[in-house]
Amino acid sequence: MSIKELPIYKKAKKHITIDLGDLYFFENYLITEFKEGVEINYNNFEVVREYIKTYFGENDFGLISHRINSYSIVITDAPLFNTCKSLKAYATVTYTLFAEKVFNVESYFFNFNKQNFSSLNEAEFWVQNTLNSEQNVLN
Repeated sequence: MSIKELPIYKKAKKHITIDLGDLYFFENYLITEFKEGVEINYNNFEVVREYIKTYFGENDFGLISHRINSYSIVITDAPLFNTCKSLKAYATVTYTLFAEKVFNVESYFFNFNKQNFSSLNEAEFWVQNTLNSEQNVLN
């Protein structure tokens, strides 16, 4: 079920639809819902990076990958994705055992502070707590 059908959608500050899927921007995090069957690589993710830069600037942020659809990520591009220093919390929400296993494989290649969840509420809670902890360390 898309976040458009959930109460959390009311908290979204901005919703953008791109070729890869939907981006939902909140105060200090982003939720992505990529389309069924897309292949995400460093080059076609550029539009997402630009929206992130426009919305968050150089501020720390979190990202929740709401995996309601099946899609692929080019693992060999992981070193390029790993250069994002402002991404402090990366959560995935998976609903199948297969998707959870894919997350486990991705974990070997991506160097983000990441966690997998079976509910969007749990992921949002973790991202918010992680960002708040990061902020408290800086203060």
